[in-house]
Amino acid sequence: MRPRGLALLAAGVAAAGALAACEPRPQNQAMAVAGGDPDRGAALIGQVGCGACHQIPGVTAAAGEVGPPLTHIAQRTVIAGVLANTPDNLIRWIQTPQAVVPGNAMPDMGLNPQQARDIAAYLGTLQ
Repeated sequence: MRPRGLALLAAGVAAAGALAACEPRPQNQAMAVAGGDPDRGAALIGQVGCGACHQIPGVTAAAGEVGPPLTHIAQRTVIAGVLANTPDNLIRWIQTPQAVVPGNAMPDMGLNPQQARDIAAYLGTLQ
C-alpha cells in the first residue's frame, strides 16, 4: 500500500475507534460492581440525599435538577466528563468527586468505600 493509502487507513481506524468509545453499553448488560449490594445502594442513595440534586429511577423523592439525571448511567461511557465509566471509576467519583474534578458542583458526601461501592452497584443496574 502507498503512504497515502496507509494514512487514510490509519485515519479510518482511529475514527472508528473514537466513534466506538461514544457508543452506549449493550442494553442488557448491567455494569457489575464486585462486592457491591444494589439494594443497600438504593437505600443509601435515599438516606444520604443524592436525590436532592439528581433524578434517580427507583429511588423515592430522587427528583433533583441540580446535577444530571442518572437515568441510564450504566450505559454511559464517561462520567464527570473525564472518567471512563467503569465500576472502579464510578466508585471513586461517588466517594471523592472533589479529588477527581476539584471545584465541581458535587460535594464529597463522606461515604466510606463500601457505601460508595453499594451506590455504584445500584447505579450499575440503571440501564
